[in-house]
Amino acid sequence: MKFNQWLSLIVLAVCLYIVWQIRQVLLLALTAVVFATVLNRAVGFLERRWRSPGDRRKYHQVAVVVVTLGVLLGLLIFGGLIVPPFVNQLQELNRITPQVVERLRNWIDSLRAMLPASMLQGFQGLESLMQQLQSLQVGMLFGRFFALFSNTLTLTLNLLLVVAVTVMLLASPRSYRQLFMRAFPASARSRVATVLDGCENSITGWFTGILFNMTVIGLMSMVGLWILGVPLAFANGLLAGLLAFIPNLGPVISVIPPAAIALLDTPWKAIAVIGLYIVIQQVESNFLTPMVMRKQVSLLPAVTLLSQVTFAIFFGFLGLFLALPLTLIIQNWLEEFWVKGYLDQS
Repeated sequence: MKFNQWLSLIVLAVCLYIVWQIRQVLLLALTAVVFATVLNRAVGFLERRWRSPGDRRKYHQVAVVVVTLGVLLGLLIFGGLIVPPFVNQLQELNRITPQVVERLRNWIDSLRAMLPASMLQGFQGLESLMQQLQSLQVGMLFGRFFALFSNTLTLTLNLLLVVAVTVMLLASPRSYRQLFMRAFPASARSRVATVLDGCENSITGWFTGILFNMTVIGLMSMVGLWILGVPLAFANGLLAGLLAFIPNLGPVISVIPPAAIALLDTPWKAIAVIGLYIVIQQVESNFLTPMVMRKQVSLLPAVTLLSQVTFAIFFGFLGLFLALPLTLIIQNWLEEFWVKGYLDQS
């Protein structure tokens, strides 16, 4: 290889190393880009409603202020009305968790006593699992969970960074878009613009659809658990709605707390809770998603699941949170520059 080729490889390796070292900052920046992309649609809507002869920049700035204040007000209302009872019910869930484990163990022991010896081998793994659960200090687990988010300074700085970058992007989206496009050759800028438009449409469609799904799933879970007489229906329903943000994995995780709580009453109620969540999941998969998501976001279920696992392994919780936006962005770039630009031409 020539010297220039070796030099290019070294520069590429150094760049990749730097990107990997600052990956957390880049993910926070991407979070701000996602929020700014979604909120920019609201800003554009207000601009179109207020459009009249005059300074367009002035109307844009007013729309940014209105949208930003509206989002902050919504978050304050949510925090004041929803978070306190949710935290209280989570604390109650922490308190009754040891009782759930003990009841589950007693139920398994009773079931084993009724089954023949030839069928007991399958319960050895459950027995080992129950012993591990009993040995765990649930309070300690919750303490470690909250300790993960208790670094107030780091969390505050990250939130401030995301908010500041989001507002900056909203204030002058065209300037940042043009700056990004100048990093590409002039011959490719029209295609880059096409990719950016596609990414904006995909991210906005995804966010709108997932927000609608979260609301409907949360309400359905609350009402269903209330009808079944399961305690802490509000917290479990809200948890199901929040976890609906993570397709595939979220619904599986959300069914565990209410099913465990229902087991304190009777086994059949726990089975009913699992059945309820299966029905809700079927409604989400067969009605909600086709109605609001598939028209705007075209991702195969296997691709969605694999992307979540991959980004979670490499980037942790924030990677899992941003798995679908990242996948949509990658899909748009590959579609334009790899499929259309190379495969379709060969």
